[in-house]
Parts: sequence; structure tokens; C-alpha cells
Amino acid sequence: MAHHKDWRRRVYQVLEQGPVGEHASVWVDRLLVALIIVNLIAVALESIPAIEQRYVRLFDLVEYVSLVVFTAEYLLRLWSAVEHGPHRHLSPLRSRLKYALSPAGIVDLIAVLPFWFAFVLPADLRVLLVFRVVRFFKITRYSPAMRSLLDVLYRERRALFGCLVVALGSALVAAALMHLAEGKVQPDKLGTIPDALWWSIVTIGTIGYGDVVPVTALGKLIATATIFLGLIMMALPVGIIATAFADQIHRRDFIVTWGMIARVPLFAGLDAGEISDIMELLRAQVAEAGQVIVRAGDPAHSMYFIAAGEVELALRHEHMRLGVGHFFGEVAVLRRARRSATATALTRVNLLALDAQDLHALMQRDPRIAERIKDVVEKRVGREGVTDKGDIVTEEIE
Repeated sequence: MAHHKDWRRRVYQVLEQGPVGEHASVWVDRLLVALIIVNLIAVALESIPAIEQRYVRLFDLVEYVSLVVFTAEYLLRLWSAVEHGPHRHLSPLRSRLKYALSPAGIVDLIAVLPFWFAFVLPADLRVLLVFRVVRFFKITRYSPAMRSLLDVLYRERRALFGCLVVALGSALVAAALMHLAEGKVQPDKLGTIPDALWWSIVTIGTIGYGDVVPVTALGKLIATATIFLGLIMMALPVGIIATAFADQIHRRDFIVTWGMIARVPLFAGLDAGEISDIMELLRAQVAEAGQVIVRAGDPAHSMYFIAAGEVELALRHEHMRLGVGHFFGEVAVLRRARRSATATALTRVNLLALDAQDLHALMQRDPRIAERIKDVVEKRVGREGVTDKGDIVTEEIE
């Protein structure tokens, strides 16, 4: 039974939220994203008759492989949904039901269920295969940007709904005015308010197809006012979404940065306000692939947090790869020493650097931070002094 739970927890970690730097979770995500992209390309190319006839077997192979993989993925996610943290207090049945009824679960189901029905349904109902396009929405699971955008849309749903109501009301008023102004002049296009509503919607939407245009002076005046009103109506939701999206990204970056600092043993004893003070000292730095960030033997003045990309540390007897959320050079923050390793960017890397001079200035300005850091130092290395590994001693920060 315990073995069964271990396997289920392992499946959940690989599919949903593996530990930072776990290769299995990363590769599974990449393979699923690649398969989703291949599906979307195949759907587009199959709509071209010449290509569809020439590569029909290849398209069928892509579909069969995708169906098997996505079905297995859905069943494994359903099975391992019990391991989802917020659902652990629920029964296994309710946990799986919550996943199945969640937006992500519904998309996962639609991505496979119609295709199994297509094998037994009459040929004229095989149009259900158009649901292959729904697989695009599966990619939101692997894209933080898309997840952030969906979160923004949900959080601002009331404001966006208000904008929609105002826009529809404005369109109805504009349609009624245009009907009164030109209903007799253009009875086939503006003879009724529903007919005029089409013109007002495309005008307020700033699309302006040109299929219906005013011909009278009053109609042109109403159209001008409607155009300016449309600019305002379109700017409102765009402004709401853009502002909320920027706040969401800023909040996510803040949380990520907070988490990186809190994981450093040196700062483990600091409270929220003190970590915020340290965050204000961070400066952004970018290193291109292959660029040496620090070199062994150089004077050490800063520590670095990895916000994006990968870094390789070349030590005397080994090489280490560090990814997002890791840090290096923390000893240099308190100890005037020389680098013991060379750090090289394996990919384009976004770093957050903390200068020792800035931290010392903060410690002098705020004795509470200095005292807390001293406590952490004492717990880590006690009074044993400096070892050959460059441990920190209390005297070095006084």
C-alpha cells in the first residue's frame, strides 16, 4: 500500500509540480508541449487537400500517438489528483472529481474523449476531430505567462463584465439613433434597430467594415460620435487587463525573489520586513551563454541569485549546474575572500546580485538585521573559526 502511494506521489510530482531542477518533470513537460505544437501544425496542414492526401498516414500516426499519450496523461492526472495539497483532506473520489471538473481537467478530457467516440460514430459525425484545436489550451498548464493572463481575466471579471455591459448599451443607443436618422434613407441596412445594431457594434469595435455607412449629415455626425465613443470603450478593457497583468507579473516576480532570499541559510532568521529591505538592495544583471560571471581567484564582492537560466560552477574537483532559484557566492557577502570557483552561464541568465557593501550598510543602519544574521552565523559554524572551506565566523561580521 505504501509502495502504491509512493508511485502515485511520484507521478503527481512529475506531471504537476516536480522539485526545482528535477529532470524527469522538465522533460515530460517539454515532450507534452512539443506534442501539442505538432498537433496544431498537423491540424493546419491537414486542411490543405494536397498535403492531406500525400501525408495521410503521417497525420494518422500523429493522431494515434497523441491520442494514446494524452489519454494516458489524463488518466494519470486523474489517478494522482489525490496528492494535490489542497485536496488531501478530501476523499480520493472527491479529489479526482474536483480535478475532473476543474477547467484544466475539462480541457484534458475534451482533448481525448471526442476522438475515442469518433472511432464508433458514423463517418458524417467525424467532424468532432475539430476538437483537436482544443489541445492548444493544454499548453496553458506549462506557460506561466498564459496562466498569469487567465488569472488576470478571472480576477478582473467583474470590471470586464461592466465594460461589456456599457459597450453593449452604447451600441444599442447608437443603433437607435442611426435608425432614426437613416432608417428611411437606407431601409435595407438601417430600417430596424437590430439591423443598425450590426453597424454600431463594428463601429464601436473600431473595425469598420464599410458595408454600412451613413449618407446624411445627421447620420455622419452620429457616426463620428460613435467612433470616438468606440475608442474609449476599447481602451477601457485593454487598460484594465494591461494594468492587472503588469501587477500580476510584478507580484509573481516579488514572490519568486522573496523565496530565493528566504532559502539562503544566511538570511533564514529574518522576518518579512527585513527580507524586504534586502530585496531593495538587489540589482539585476544579465549574462549571455558562455560568459564567465565570476572567476576563481578573483576578489569576492557579491552573491548572486539565479532568476532565469542555468549556471555552471567549476570547482577544483567537480562541476555543478545551478538553475532557477539557486544562489552562489553567499560567503562573499560577509567574508572578504577570493572566489573558490568559476561560474559560467550555460544559457542566457538573469541574475540578482547583492553586494557585500550594501548588506553591511544595511546591517549598520538596522541593528536588528545585524543581530539576526549573527545568530544564523553562530548556529552554522559556532566558534570554530575559519575552515579550509571558507566558513563564516562571528568575528567577521562585527
